[in-house]
Amino acid sequence: MFTGGVFLSTFKTRAVVIKTQDIKESDKLLWLFSEKLGKISTIARGAKKNRSNLFSATLQFCYADYVVYRGKSLYTINESSVIHSFQDLMSDLDLLTYASYFCELVDISMQDEESNRELFRYLVTAFYLMKDNVVDIETLARAFEIKVLQSTGYGFNLDYCSSCRKKMNSSNYISLQYIGGICDQCERVNGIYINYATYNTLKYLSKISLENVYRVNLSEETKKELYKVLSLFIEQSYFRKPRSLDTLSYLTKFSEDKR
Repeated sequence: MFTGGVFLSTFKTRAVVIKTQDIKESDKLLWLFSEKLGKISTIARGAKKNRSNLFSATLQFCYADYVVYRGKSLYTINESSVIHSFQDLMSDLDLLTYASYFCELVDISMQDEESNRELFRYLVTAFYLMKDNVVDIETLARAFEIKVLQSTGYGFNLDYCSSCRKKMNSSNYISLQYIGGICDQCERVNGIYINYATYNTLKYLSKISLENVYRVNLSEETKKELYKVLSLFIEQSYFRKPRSLDTLSYLTKFSEDKR
């Protein structure tokens, strides 16, 4: 359909609201991570009005079916049907922070209108696991980080030496250049040393489905080292450092200092 010389395309897709911004008196800008269209910028006119049909579907973290049409620079949300609002994630600081972090990871790892159905499924799965409170949230976060890296082309090579290609059961060194393990026979440069237990956990989490992460039980030491390693690779891969967890770390430290 043409309107004023501009071709308008209408799409129906499932999506999660990963970021919002209020504009004007009653409108909202929303960044959706959609199953079919990838990450898109949209406008929802009148969505801030309580009686608006779009009110619930434009809340942060909402998972819904959307009908959108493409304009000159933005998509406009025309219709919506909520599948799950995930507003219960807003009632707990840890859940809120990690849900925001997962959305931020999607935001920094994806280009606009770049479809990635696998990553979309991972995000929805992570939200359901948090809502049902069936998984350690730090373990889920580490697994989700690995899945984000894998689904955007930065998966770890941990079964074979990244230098000589010899099969390895484990290692204590990961190359930043090759995003993989290095055996003890090869030169180790431009990488980081880690514990064997952390390497094996990274290898296991790379292969297990996100739905089964609730079965994994990690030590605090392994969690901390995994976070350090994965944060490094995320910043290196996407040239941006996520900030969502900084506030939680600050509040946790502040609480511990007051004891």
